[in-house]
Amino acid sequence: MPSATQAEELLRRLALAPAVRIVVERVQGSAPREPGAWMAVFADGAGGSNGAIGARGAIGTIGTIGGGRLEFDAIADARALLAGQDRPLRRRFALGPSLGQCCGGVVWLRYDMLLRDDREGLRAQLRDAQRSHMPVALFGGGHVGVAIARLLGTLPVCAHWIDSRDEVFPQDLPLNLRCEHSAPVHGAVATLEPGSRVLIMSFSHAEDLDIVAACLKRRRERADLPFVGLIGSRTKWATFRRRLGARGHTEAELDAVTCPIGVAGVRGKEPEVIAVAVAAQLMQQREPPILR
Repeated sequence: MPSATQAEELLRRLALAPAVRIVVERVQGSAPREPGAWMAVFADGAGGSNGAIGARGAIGTIGTIGGGRLEFDAIADARALLAGQDRPLRRRFALGPSLGQCCGGVVWLRYDMLLRDDREGLRAQLRDAQRSHMPVALFGGGHVGVAIARLLGTLPVCAHWIDSRDEVFPQDLPLNLRCEHSAPVHGAVATLEPGSRVLIMSFSHAEDLDIVAACLKRRRERADLPFVGLIGSRTKWATFRRRLGARGHTEAELDAVTCPIGVAGVRGKEPEVIAVAVAAQLMQQREPPILR
C-alpha cells in the first residue's frame, strides 16, 4: 500500500491528467510486494514524481509494485492503456520463467483506469484503507512531534496526534493522520483506538507524567495499549518511576514503558534523526501483511 503522502499526490495529479492504477491482486510463492500494493502510472512526463528504482521508464509514476522487470512491463501495459490501446485489465506474471526475476513466485496484477471524476470516490477508498493500518497515538506537537508526524505520513500507520495546545497543528495533514486538541491532554488516553502504539513527548514533564499514568491505568483495566514509549533520558525515566510508583503503579507495569524511545545505535538529537529512530522502532512492531 503506498503511503498517505503518495495517495495525496495521486489525488492531486489526477486533477491534471488520467492515470492507470496497477494493483497487486494476488501472489503465489515469493514476490516483491504483497496483495494490495499498488502504483499509479501517468502518460510519459505527466503526473508522477518518484519512479521506482530499477524500473526504466518510471518517470510519471507514484508508488511501486516491486521494481525490476515486473514493474517495467506493467508500466508499459499501463501506458498502452492510457494511449487507447487494447490491453487486458488483469495479467498473470510468472516472475522466474517469464521475467527472469529471482523471486520465483507468481503475481496477478489488475489495471484500473482513473479519471478526474474518480477522485472523490478514490479519496474515500484511500482513507478507509489507511484506517486499517497499525494505530499510533502521538502526544506532543513540539519539534520532535512535528518531525515524527511528517514521517508517519509516509508510513503504513493510522496516526492520532494529540496536544493540549490547539494552535500547534499544521493545516495540511496526510490522509492517515488526524489531530485532537485535548485539555487536559491525558484525557484523550481513554478514547485511543485499541491496539494503539503510544508515543509521549508533550511540551512539559508534568503532562508527560500524567499521560504515562493514564496509559498505565488503561493497560491495567483493558490491556489494549501494546506499546507505551516516552521521550527522554534514563534520568528522566528514573524520576518518573519514583513518582509513578508513589501513585500505586507496580514495578511490572513500569517495566512495560519504553524510555528512551527509538532503536538503539542511532546517534543525534536533531528532531529528524530522533524521528527516524522512533519510526524504525514502530515498524519493528508492525505485523506483517497477510498474503492472500
